[in-house]
Amino acid sequence: MKRSKGIRAKRMLDSAWSYLLLLAIAFVFFFPCFWLILSSFSATGSIYDYVGFFPKAYSSSTWIELFTKRTPSCNYGIWLGNTLYVAVLSSIVSTILVILTAYTMSRFRFKSRKSMMQLTLLFGIFPNFMNMTALFVIMTQLHLFNNLNGLIVLYSCSAPIGYLTQKGFFDTIPNSIYDAARIDGATNFQVFVKMTLPLSKAMIVYTALTSFTFPWSDFILPQMLLGGNKDNYTVAIGLNEMTDDMFSLFAAGSVFIAVPIVALYFGLAKFLVNGVAAGAVKE
Repeated sequence: MKRSKGIRAKRMLDSAWSYLLLLAIAFVFFFPCFWLILSSFSATGSIYDYVGFFPKAYSSSTWIELFTKRTPSCNYGIWLGNTLYVAVLSSIVSTILVILTAYTMSRFRFKSRKSMMQLTLLFGIFPNFMNMTALFVIMTQLHLFNNLNGLIVLYSCSAPIGYLTQKGFFDTIPNSIYDAARIDGATNFQVFVKMTLPLSKAMIVYTALTSFTFPWSDFILPQMLLGGNKDNYTVAIGLNEMTDDMFSLFAAGSVFIAVPIVALYFGLAKFLVNGVAAGAVKE
């Protein structure tokens, strides 16, 4: 009896320590977000007017100014529109290319198929910044420098390299489904459109969302390709150009740019989980 009580007390103590550790970790990650939200309501706007971590006074005028102010140093509405344009078109084109690449690698057998798969794995090892100079020269020669369409081309062309998750999903679809469709006289295109795509809704949503989030928050490629014309800036570059006395605007812009991503992730969480799980297991 005493032994069972001791074991129970030990388990309760272990659980308490686990919860305390989780709360501490949650606080470490949550506090910067909480501080940024409070900073977006700073009345003065400058980071030098804070008392310790927090602003002296609070006001909602920062959020109104964020969307109404039209100056070279703060043109958030234009920047947000540019970011949305690049992210949406990149997501659409990237999703099409990734799905087509993954389906081809999964369902068709052709010469050098395995070599191509190994080569894409090898390319994925190298960090993106290694090819920045080459990309800059290529985009300049193609007259896509300081052009939002140049960003869309870069994001879309690099997306098919990450097709392995989607390929893993297509590998799980039984061959009997494709065999039955071909017996009924369906072509390869009809099999893909009428059989594969309806079964791949979770994977398509997962691919579209992941293809959307990177252009939405990326800083390196826009900083390299978008020159001195501030009307072409994305939100990431525009916020980086703000001065210290505009910190409340910077905080408000940072908070707002995260809202669509958080909303999408919560709204499409079911598809994300299903997409990752389906692409990770091969039957």
